[in-house]
Amino acid sequence: MDRLNASVAPTPSRPVKVLQFGEGNFLRAFVDYFFDIANEKTDFNGSVVLVKPIAFGNLDRFHDQDCRYTVILRGLEDGQRVEKTRLITSVSDAVDAGTEYEKYAAFAKEPTLRFIVSNTTEAGIVLDREDSFEACPPRSYPGKLTKFLFERAEFFGYAPDKGLVMLPVELIDDNGIMLKKCVLELAKIWNLGDRFISWLEEACIFTSTLVDRIVTGYPREDAEQLWQSLGYEDQLLDTAEPFGLWVIESPRDLSGELPLPACGLPVIFTDNQKPYKQRKVRILNGAHTSFVPAAFQLGYDIVLDAMNDPLVASFMHDTLHQEVIPTLTLPKDDLLSFADAVTQRFRNPFIKHALLSICLNSVSKWRARCMPSLLIYQQQTGKLPERLTFSLAALISLYRGGVLKDGKLECLREGEPYTLQDDAAVLSFFDENRNTPAAELAEAFIGREDFFGPDLKAVPGLVGAVSAYLAEIEADGIRAVMEKHFA
Repeated sequence: MDRLNASVAPTPSRPVKVLQFGEGNFLRAFVDYFFDIANEKTDFNGSVVLVKPIAFGNLDRFHDQDCRYTVILRGLEDGQRVEKTRLITSVSDAVDAGTEYEKYAAFAKEPTLRFIVSNTTEAGIVLDREDSFEACPPRSYPGKLTKFLFERAEFFGYAPDKGLVMLPVELIDDNGIMLKKCVLELAKIWNLGDRFISWLEEACIFTSTLVDRIVTGYPREDAEQLWQSLGYEDQLLDTAEPFGLWVIESPRDLSGELPLPACGLPVIFTDNQKPYKQRKVRILNGAHTSFVPAAFQLGYDIVLDAMNDPLVASFMHDTLHQEVIPTLTLPKDDLLSFADAVTQRFRNPFIKHALLSICLNSVSKWRARCMPSLLIYQQQTGKLPERLTFSLAALISLYRGGVLKDGKLECLREGEPYTLQDDAAVLSFFDENRNTPAAELAEAFIGREDFFGPDLKAVPGLVGAVSAYLAEIEADGIRAVMEKHFA
């Protein structure tokens, strides 16, 4: 069987418009997938060059395949199982910023370059005051970007039309704002001059973005079977769910330069991404965090199996529709559509999402994802949201009785061990309180301001309600309690 390369998939030469820091599965099944469709359906006519920003790994597979690869989207749409295959040809080259510095740096002089995409992990957008401009390249991503932009500004004589648009997709709040702060600060530390700082402010655009797609990556278990159906070997094969969303917050209108919505792609240009971030955190992430502790204690290990239990599915549905959606600000039809998509995503037969993975750092997740809905619901109605209140009791029950060993909490489910990872203070709390009676445990837990802040303890009736649910769980089991209150 032939290996996928340019001879198998010839492509017309396109000017370089996108430099992408990061070559991982997510960017290839999301950003590069979108640009590939833009090339097909609009006059975008641009190629992407991948930059490997760290020393680990190599780009051999990309060069062996002339940067061609296949994306397969697998999941549910309108309740029906779908598989969509696309051969991606939007990527024209891949370069190592460390071992091929001159080739990488030369792209700063590329006149057609317009966009910088990055996914350097949450730790990537941080200010490193000890970074060096003289290094080739600087070690941090903001350092690399600052030097790259400076060399571009110098080469083009600070021409206003040679500024670039930054599209960071790192999973931190206000990623573009944070990246710009780092770049401006490094420009000052490195004494790059007021002219460069003015060019950054006036010619460059730092967008903040929100991205959403589960990318399952290389399908090791069935890769060879998929190669047979494709008719070629693809060592860069990438799989993901059909759902996708890219929200781009920009101070200037980019719709003319990035014609992605015109292709029918799920891209939203806005001057305020926060309502969309809130929707994702409170509906998608909040759904996970509210039902997973209970689902795991019911004996399930992956999301799909839990969602096939009508008790769990109805609990999640009612939590979202009765207790979360009423607290959000986007139009109701938009929220309902997103919630329906979330349900389909959780039922995706191609994704084996482990419940214990979702339980990582559950306490801080509950505070960020579920607590705002609980507080707003109580303020709006004067009542406690029953399911979100129960979810807090189920969370306590998940950690209940655990013993701290080697930095993890060792617990038992039906006599079988499982381990939980969380902040040290959380694990120590449950280790120290493993024999504390339910009512006292609930009150002590909710009262920990370092876990929840002062707001939670002040919610009328919350301590008593959580204590009651926890006592019932211990007496009758979690299924019996859910059937009694929520079936």
